[in-house]
Amino acid sequence: SVGVGTLYRRFGDRSGLAHALIDRREREFQATYLSGPPPLGPGAPAAERIRAFLHALARRTVEQLDLLLVAETTGPFARFGGAYHAYHRHLAILIAEIRPGRDPSFLADALLAPLAANLLAYRRDLTLDDLQAGLDDLLTGALPE
Repeated sequence: SVGVGTLYRRFGDRSGLAHALIDRREREFQATYLSGPPPLGPGAPAAERIRAFLHALARRTVEQLDLLLVAETTGPFARFGGAYHAYHRHLAILIAEIRPGRDPSFLADALLAPLAANLLAYRRDLTLDDLQAGLDDLLTGALPE
């Protein structure tokens, strides 16, 4: 048996503990979109990679929603830590390929916004299919071909 004090000394707070529980799957996910097979990994056109990335992130977020809710809501900026930064940078690089001259940072934030754990917890009525279809609609408007 491990005491609560021991857990908080090791992980700092509930967010740190939640991130530790998520960590292995996060590292696997990052490896997949950075060096895995296309369309999620390199080798596919940027628009296909963005769609595959958002669909995979939506799936992962729905599957780990309760842990992500704890990890992302312990403070006003808890959501914007390491994983968000990595996702944002990945999307911004791909967006810049498609929309040179636009602000890829803003579009990356806009595409990641619907995947906030607190929004998805609030909208428990959304299925994964609904979420992915909505992301596709956003992509059609944000990154027309």
